Parts: sequence; C-alpha cells; structure tokens
Amino acid sequence: MKIAIISDTHDNEATFKKAVDLIKKEKIKIILHCGDIFKPETLKEGLKEYQGKIYIIFSEADASFSKIPEDSFNDLPKSKVFEKSGQIKIGGKKIAFCHFPEIGRDLAKTQKYDLVFYGHTHKPWEEKTGKTRLVNPGNIAGLFFRPSFAIYDTKTDKLELKILEKL
Repeated sequence: MKIAIISDTHDNEATFKKAVDLIKKEKIKIILHCGDIFKPETLKEGLKEYQGKIYIIFSEADASFSKIPEDSFNDLPKSKVFEKSGQIKIGGKKIAFCHFPEIGRDLAKTQKYDLVFYGHTHKPWEEKTGKTRLVNPGNIAGLFFRPSFAIYDTKTDKLELKILEKL
C-alpha cells in the first residue's frame, strides 16, 4: 500500500492541489500531513475530489498563525486530527508522524516505529535511528527549498521524494 507524506503547506493551495492530483493519479488512499497548514480552507479546497483518508498534525504554528480552533479541521471528510504526534499502522508498518524534528527524533529513539515522519525544517531529509527511518518529506509551500512531498510503499519499503517542479 502506498501513502503520501506532506508537510508545511503554508496555505500554498496551488502546489497542494498539484500534489493531490498526483496522489489521486497514483491511486494513493492515505495522506499524512505533518503540520503547518495554516487555514483549513487550503486543505478543504485541495481535497475536494480526493476520496482517501488524511491524517493531520495540527501544529502550534497552525494555531498561532491562523487563530483557528483545532476543531476547524474536523469537518474535512475522512480525516483525523492529532496534536503533537500521531501513530498509525498501515500495511504492517508502524508509523509515527509529527511536525517538529525534536519530537520526531524522540519518537524514533523509542524504536517502536518502522518510520517516523516530521516537517518544520522544509528540507527533505532521511536518516536512520536504529531500525527506524526518520524522514522529512520537505515542504509543499516551496519556502527555502523546492516544493516536495514523499510517497512511501509499505510493500516494497521504498520511499520516493517527489519534487513538484519536475512533475
């Protein structure tokens, strides 16, 4: 099963829609969003025709920047909102996700997860902590680095970085 991992949308609706179009084309039914969305309308607009599930980290930046209560994201269809971190099991893989790299490193150190995804730095990154892969998919907004996201295949254990400018 393939999942898409997105972070740091920063209300860039155009690149978010482009990523979701590719996700739909690849028939990916699960998206993990590692925070810094800002306004829920950005996700709602970009996900209009997406039929899959989305798991969302509601980061502190979302709360302080947008002044929108956390429950504003709850009316997104097929979504689940987490605060500091989320944990799911997909295709036999234990996956955690969060916004801040420090939280991600702490989660990876527990060795409870196969993968831990995080955002915040906007820089695509992968490293290993014991058996756990610690991964930043980059950022959708295109701030500081090219807009990117990741696709992970639980069957093949393959992780692929998608740079939106090249698609």
